[in-house]
Parts: sequence; C-alpha cells; structure tokens
Amino acid sequence: MKFRTAVRFMSKHIVAGVAWVAWASASLPVFADDKIVLKLGHTLTPESHYQLTALEFARLVQQGTAGKVEVQVFGQSQLGGEVQMTQALRTGTQEMMISAQATVANTIKEWQIFDVPYLFGSIEEANRVLQSPVGEKYLAMMQRHNIVGLAWISAQERDVFTAKKPVVALGDMAGLKIRVMQSPGYVAAYRSLNANPTPMAYSQLYLALQQGLVDGADTSPDQMVLDKFTEVAKFFQLTHVHYLPIVLAIGKPAWDKLSPEFQQVVRKAAAEAARFDIREYRRQYDEALLTLPKKGVTVKAIDAAPWEKMSESARTELLQKIPDGPALYKEIVAAKTPKAK
Repeated sequence: MKFRTAVRFMSKHIVAGVAWVAWASASLPVFADDKIVLKLGHTLTPESHYQLTALEFARLVQQGTAGKVEVQVFGQSQLGGEVQMTQALRTGTQEMMISAQATVANTIKEWQIFDVPYLFGSIEEANRVLQSPVGEKYLAMMQRHNIVGLAWISAQERDVFTAKKPVVALGDMAGLKIRVMQSPGYVAAYRSLNANPTPMAYSQLYLALQQGLVDGADTSPDQMVLDKFTEVAKFFQLTHVHYLPIVLAIGKPAWDKLSPEFQQVVRKAAAEAARFDIREYRRQYDEALLTLPKKGVTVKAIDAAPWEKMSESARTELLQKIPDGPALYKEIVAAKTPKAK
C-alpha cells in the first residue's frame, strides 16, 4: 500500500510538473537558439513597392539575427485582405502585414483622421508628418489593439481613375460609382464630392470594373499600371484627394515571442525598410506617370481647389466622429509646416 501510494504521489506531481513546463514554454519569449518564422502578408503585386520593401525588410532581419528569424513574404492577398489580416495579427494567427491605414481605421478610430480629404498637399508632406513624433504617436495606438506598429512606409497618393467616362470637372463626379476602401472616412469623402462611393475589397476591383459594377476607383499611378487596371479603365485624373499612410506591423503575440535583442533588430530593419520604400515608391510613381499614356490611358491634372472646398463637409463630419478629432487635426496641420533651423 505504501508503495502504491508513493507511485500515485510521484505520478501526480510528474504530470503537474510537465503541465507547468508546457505552460511556461508557451509563455516565455523565443530566444536566439530557436528558429522563428514570421509570415508577412500584403495585397499588391510581386513588382510593387510593397513586395520590394517586404523583401528588403526580410533580408535585413535575416542578416541582423544571423538567420535565426525568417520573414516569409506573401503578396497579392494570399493571406487575405487587409481587414482580415488586421484581425489575424490581433488574434495571433498571422504574424506581420503591410496595410493601408484606412482599413485599420475600422479598428483604431483615431486613425480615421487620415481619411480627411486633402489633409496633405503632397507625398513629401505626408511622409514628413508620418516620420515625425506625430506619426510615432499613431503607431503607438496599435498597442492597445494587440498589434505593434513598426514603421510607416511611404504614403500613397490616391487619384480617381474611370473606365469609360473622363472626369474633366468636379461636376463629372456626380453619380459615379467609385470603389473605395472599406473605411467610413473614404465613403464620407467621396459622398461629399457627389460620387456614389462603393466599399469593396481590393481583390474584387478588377472584375468589378470589367463587369461595369463600378465606374472607377481611387488608386496610385503605380498600382494602376502594376495591377493592370489599364486594361479596363482608360482615364486617370490627378485629383490628390487622399495621401494614404501605409503601416508595417507585427502582431503582439508574435512580438512577445522575440527576445529583446531580436525585437531591436526588427525595429531597426523596419526603419531602414521604410527609408528604402520612400525612395522606391517615388521611383515607381514617376515611372508610372510616363507609362500610363503608353498603355492608352489619358492622364489629366485636376485643379484641386474646388474639390477641396466641396469636401469641407466631409472633413467636418469626420472630425466630429473621431475621438479628439479637432485636436488631432490641429496637431497634424502644425506638423506639416517644417520647423525653421
């Protein structure tokens, strides 16, 4: 009896000990002797600046961790659309993403401030704000949603393109079905311009244009070329309605598995990748504007002044709905002006 009691006692404590070790192993960070794989998803093509920047980031991480951390890149929505990927990062079913701000704004309401039409006047101005302490403030907001914002890569200029009917003046926008990102702010912005905004996943846009379900959309010149929208749309208007911030982020569950040393490497790689992307996006943007006419697309510069004035109602509407909207808006406006040296 004493022997059996001793065996039961030992068995009970061995099982408890194994369970504790398993729990502790799952809870502790993964250190340098373990190989870590991070899946990074985005929605654009293999030739896009998203892809090139993701590959540069992966190279820098591999180099900085001596191969102990591998970043695997999945483009063209292979891991889902941006709304899906945002949720996957939060729950830990995906590690990393490059995503437009507008889709994340459904989760982080303050981010809707960037949906305000004509908030920025140029790519350079948008990037200057995003790379400042003001931009860092918005990255930090991701933490409370179980995501770590690593860097803003280049902001994208969003212009209106149409399939069959050119937009010569603001009045031509009346009633046009314009695909917009799945964000309330974009809906409000294009409604103020008298268009009929149609939220839709990016992966569905080509077919929707081909079938005439929408009349056009807003995108960047480089995406117009790389995603072959030139095959189904022949008019590109430089309307400059939005400058869309783009975030490189990692889910908190994945972040917590990295040692402090590897976290530092990943942050440094993200900062370098952001600088790379700002240069690469500008190159692709300029090249695309030269390519579009060769693809049979008419490119027209628009006087944005009446568009900006017409969209003031959307700005007022958005600022009222965004938490601390007026204060956030003033802070961004102040950050747009370069400080004198």
